[in-house]
Amino acid sequence: MLLLGALDALLFGSSLIAYGVLFLPVCVLTALWVRPGDLLTAPVALPIAFGAGLFPVADGSAGFLGSLMGVFTGLATQAGWLYGGTLIAGVMVLVRRVRWVRSRRRRP
Repeated sequence: MLLLGALDALLFGSSLIAYGVLFLPVCVLTALWVRPGDLLTAPVALPIAFGAGLFPVADGSAGFLGSLMGVFTGLATQAGWLYGGTLIAGVMVLVRRVRWVRSRRRRP
């Protein structure tokens, strides 16, 4: 997400909408690529990644504190993308977890 945030800053001029749209495929890919043993950690890691990727996109001009304020503002204004992506990943992870548990129970 940090690299996507930097790419968004270069290509789209720090568009928070573009950053949110780019976050959704990352959520889906994370939910699909995580190992079966680590399925429940994916929805926890995604909001952390979203916050880290906001640093290049955030509108902060007064040094570190200005950037930090921009990150908090971005988290507040783009919460819909954050919640939506985390919800998508959470549902996908739960479905994968149920399938994994059922397949382990069927083994002799």
